[in-house]
Amino acid sequence: MTNEQPPKSQANDAPLNDRLLQDTAATQPPFVDEHEFNIRLADNDSYDGLTFEVIEAEVAEGKRVVSRGVYLAPNLITTLSLLSGFYSILASTQGEFYKASLAIFLSAILDGADGRVARMLNAQSPFGEQYDSLADMLAFGVAPAILIYSFALQPLGRIGLGCAFVFTACGAFRLARFNVQVATVDKKYFVGLASPLAAILVTAAVMVAIDHNEWIGQYDTAVMFLFAAWVVTCGLLMVSNVKYYSFKEFDKKKVPFVVLIIGVLIMSIVLYDIPVGILAIGIIYALSGIVTTVKAKMG
Repeated sequence: MTNEQPPKSQANDAPLNDRLLQDTAATQPPFVDEHEFNIRLADNDSYDGLTFEVIEAEVAEGKRVVSRGVYLAPNLITTLSLLSGFYSILASTQGEFYKASLAIFLSAILDGADGRVARMLNAQSPFGEQYDSLADMLAFGVAPAILIYSFALQPLGRIGLGCAFVFTACGAFRLARFNVQVATVDKKYFVGLASPLAAILVTAAVMVAIDHNEWIGQYDTAVMFLFAAWVVTCGLLMVSNVKYYSFKEFDKKKVPFVVLIIGVLIMSIVLYDIPVGILAIGIIYALSGIVTTVKAKMG
């Protein structure tokens, strides 16, 4: 009885066939599915060389899930928000304070849009969350501080620099705390004033001062110290434990018809003087959280 041996060429090609099988694993579902291939890639890739890829792992329903790539739509919107914040910084350094303020407002609108688009398209990811926080840090932590420093605090020297930095540092603290507590806090509320809202309070104050500058020249020193106190207050509200309603579930619930009429009236008032209206609404919102917290403590 003779033992049949594979042809020499077939034996030599066996390792090559194994390699081809591994290389085509992602495109050959009968051998290895894409999820298992992504896990192997994440475990074995040394991330050496020039690569352009995002490999992220998360736990979903008790199982490890590894994926490659990013969601385009929400991350492009986040990039536009980042661009607006970057432009605001450049405009502030060139003395174009109104353009800088409008750019921060645009960043705030885009920041609200990217999250809604991600949820609508079911395109949420760890990369998107971290990228959004970094963009928020620039647009709502750095840009408003540079805006108010360039507009009103620079003559105060180190005091003005310190007050502006307090806002930036508090913005970083706020975003870091939000990231680590996002899974443990009630999504109906923000713990501390959200960084986009704090940025809007600072920005709206600058716009009001620009629009109503007939009285500023008489009280320059008082106005500078007022802005210094204002930016520090907004910064401290971000890192406080005051709870603010997030409105994340507001659009999912029906409200009495009269609420719509009240909304139209508020919009009409705001349109009469947009910066003043936005600043007034922002102050009312900031005070609402403080009042609610004080009542809860006293009760």
